[in-house]
Amino acid sequence: MCGIVGILGTEPVAMQLVDALRRLEYRGYDSAGIAVLKDGEIDRVRAPGKLDNLYAKVVGNGWDGTTGIGHTRWATHGAPNETNAHPHQAGNVVVVHNGIIENYRTLKDQLAADGIACETQTDTEVVAQLINQKLATGASARDAVSQTLKQLEGAFSLGILVRGEHDLMMGARQGAPLAIGYGDGQMFLGSDAVALAPFTNRVSYLNDGDWVVLTRAGAEIFDVHDQAVVRNISFSQASTMLVDKGNHRHFMIKEIYEQPEVIGHTLANYVDFNSEKVALRDMGDRKDPLNFADLDRLNAARDLMACGGGGSA
Repeated sequence: MCGIVGILGTEPVAMQLVDALRRLEYRGYDSAGIAVLKDGEIDRVRAPGKLDNLYAKVVGNGWDGTTGIGHTRWATHGAPNETNAHPHQAGNVVVVHNGIIENYRTLKDQLAADGIACETQTDTEVVAQLINQKLATGASARDAVSQTLKQLEGAFSLGILVRGEHDLMMGARQGAPLAIGYGDGQMFLGSDAVALAPFTNRVSYLNDGDWVVLTRAGAEIFDVHDQAVVRNISFSQASTMLVDKGNHRHFMIKEIYEQPEVIGHTLANYVDFNSEKVALRDMGDRKDPLNFADLDRLNAARDLMACGGGGSA
């Protein structure tokens, strides 16, 4: 699972974001990045590989913005390079995303028909492009996000910033966990409470279909029908392992909900979702087609089943 962290703070957040992302390294990743609002403008930096590469770009850069989002990416759509690393920006919008937008190709084609070309190979960029497109027609940031969410299919959690909106951060959850952290004149967003632990112990989790509007004064949470709702705030000093269950009762349930993204990560080693092509591992100098009859493990499993050695579920 990728990692998300967002901070509406009272002091510069760039290094805080990097430090929070380190707490999410256990999720696995191949690139990382942050975006900070400084004087209303978007400063964004990304790097492939380990967080040390991102740290080297951030340290000493003098950013003093107090609003920002960060992300550790585990590639599914597109190569794990700087171009495809999060956060993704489209005009006035910057987005981080966990999960998979299953209908992204349809949405990408719709954007292209409107004269909007995506610059990356990712499914995430369409979210930023759609929100930015709606802002350009005069929609408010809230309405643009609400309308965009209704176009998305799949499992996802999102963190969203808008240029010029220093006291605004939005998030959404469908399938992939997303936590809200409540501070003193500060608010936080994270994949789970592990990332938020240095900042606050007051945490609530969004339900499926929820989206949230954060300001430094608090959180407004809406359900899938855009109706205002209240989600419980827990005061937790629990261990990392307990907190990481999110709002699931058991780790098994959490793992079930994570399956679409985990399968996507696995397939990404062999499938280029952007070009819709499949590439098997390097077969060396072998030129003839792969013959599954030559695979010892499959043959052993077949012989075992033929002998009645299969187990029962």
